[in-house]
Amino acid sequence: MHLKHIDIPLRMKSVSENGQFEGYGSVFGVKDTYGDVVMPGAFKESLQEHENNGTMPSMLWQHKSDEPIGVYTNMAEDDVGLAVKGSLLIEADPLARRAHAHMKAGSLTGLSIGYSFDSPDDYEWDKEKQAFLLHKIKLWEVSPVTFPANTEARIEDVKSIFQSGRIPTKRNLERFLRDAGFSHKQAKAFIAGGHGNISTRDADSDAEMKETANWLSQITAT
Repeated sequence: MHLKHIDIPLRMKSVSENGQFEGYGSVFGVKDTYGDVVMPGAFKESLQEHENNGTMPSMLWQHKSDEPIGVYTNMAEDDVGLAVKGSLLIEADPLARRAHAHMKAGSLTGLSIGYSFDSPDDYEWDKEKQAFLLHKIKLWEVSPVTFPANTEARIEDVKSIFQSGRIPTKRNLERFLRDAGFSHKQAKAFIAGGHGNISTRDADSDAEMKETANWLSQITAT
């Protein structure tokens, strides 16, 4: 399973001296740098599943699964997004104390969710918004992060997919092609039948047409 991330600037309501804090792990209707928009209701089923199992999404340091730094005591959707309440284990964990100090100082500036999908039907491409609308998310963890909406993290996601030998999902591949300069129509054509099906006539602009021609010549040469 490959987790995806959505990052937002840290919207903190409060941070107490004993490590308790409140904020938002995700905000509805906001397009992040990944081109994703979380829609209201996206977390409903996953939160219910956690409740049924007596669990909570994990609180990790910078998405590192071997570095939990606390526990979440409450998560719920409201009109803004995913409202979270958590407690950093500052008495037991030096890393949690470090996170707490940075939260209070304002130098830890983001929250990021780790999630996956159960089905391709859980999201859709919105041509007008030029974004993926996420309707149903399987929530695994919410991490305090240093750099919200980190573009480099996105690049590493793509690299890890291809270097691992795993076949990327159509959504991940389309996103990768869009980042490389392809139009939406070209990306769809590539996924459907390879680079031989792509026409520069489908580019969104003359500049994109030239970029696409250069990109295709590089692919053909490798």
